[in-house]
Amino acid sequence: MLLADGYEGAVIGIGRQFGKELVVYDEAKCLEILVKRDGMSPEEAREYFEYHTAGSWVGDETPMFLERMTLEEIRDRTDERRVNRRYE
Repeated sequence: MLLADGYEGAVIGIGRQFGKELVVYDEAKCLEILVKRDGMSPEEAREYFEYHTAGSWVGDETPMFLERMTLEEIRDRTDERRVNRRYE
C-alpha cells in the first residue's frame, strides 16, 4: 500500500476494492494540513490538493481520499438511479 507523503495525520483507514487494499485519507483533514503546515489559504489548499494529490495516479495502489457527505448530498451530486442500486 502506498502512503501520501505529508498527510499521515489524515489517515482514516483501509479501503477495499476488487481485492485491493488502499490507504484512505480524510480529504478535509488533508486540506487542513496544507493550510496549517504550509500556510496556504483554503482556496490555495484546495487547488494544490486537487492537482498534486487527489489528481495524481501512482499506480494500482494509489491512495483514496474520502469526502465525507450524507446520502442526501451524494444523491444531489450524482445520478440518483445509479446511487439507488443495491448489492445483494
